[in-house]
Amino acid sequence: MTPLTHARYCDEIVLRTDALRSAVADGDLDATVPTCPEWTLRDLAVHVGGAHRWVGEIVRTRATEEVPDERVPHFTPDGDDPEVLDAWLAEGAARTAGALREAGPELPVWSWSWDRSAGFWARRMAIETVVHQADAALAAKVPYAMAPDLAADTIDEWLDIVAFAASSGYDPEAAELRGAGRSIHLHATDVPGAEWLIEFGEDGFTWRRAHEKATVALRGPLTDVMLVFQRRLALDSDRVEVLGEAELLDFWLARSSFG
Repeated sequence: MTPLTHARYCDEIVLRTDALRSAVADGDLDATVPTCPEWTLRDLAVHVGGAHRWVGEIVRTRATEEVPDERVPHFTPDGDDPEVLDAWLAEGAARTAGALREAGPELPVWSWSWDRSAGFWARRMAIETVVHQADAALAAKVPYAMAPDLAADTIDEWLDIVAFAASSGYDPEAAELRGAGRSIHLHATDVPGAEWLIEFGEDGFTWRRAHEKATVALRGPLTDVMLVFQRRLALDSDRVEVLGEAELLDFWLARSSFG
């Protein structure tokens, strides 16, 4: 698949937020989000909108260190009215996408990651919204679908993040993702070339796009494979198939559960 561009990520921040807003409008704001049970649907929407505005402020100010929430203008909506929440979400996504477009992908800014650039944040916010759109759809009990290239990139990005967390000490549980001779194969059955091989070694794991035999394979439509990998769909769902040692997938999912 062709890599997604900075402009595409900026567009998707707005488009995915529009889809999330539609799900929120169809749901009960006080309903529990099944995949984030500590949140209501309102909490989820506020989390997404706050993340957008936080990143927008980092990029807009060319920040060289982390920006505290209290320094982010309009970090939370002004009141509980659903229309206010909806407008706040739309405005935050548009402003952040605009700041990222103006900055361009190479602009140096603070991030918590290996990549301190506006390009990192464009991708991160687009994919953050991809995943939380799924949360909103589940809470509102509405359909969820994702473009194949964006679903595949969601898996790529998460693998990069988990690898960083494991190698940097960012997350102790991620550092346990090791053990030579074991591997995981992700296989999308509906999109040619959407396959991944995760190989464990004594010092951690590596990953690449490949079709190879593994200790365990997760097969199914690309969106569903992505949702399982993001812990938004149960491993025993009838929408996917697990072949081989399911315990290894459980091991992975339990130790990549930060974020």
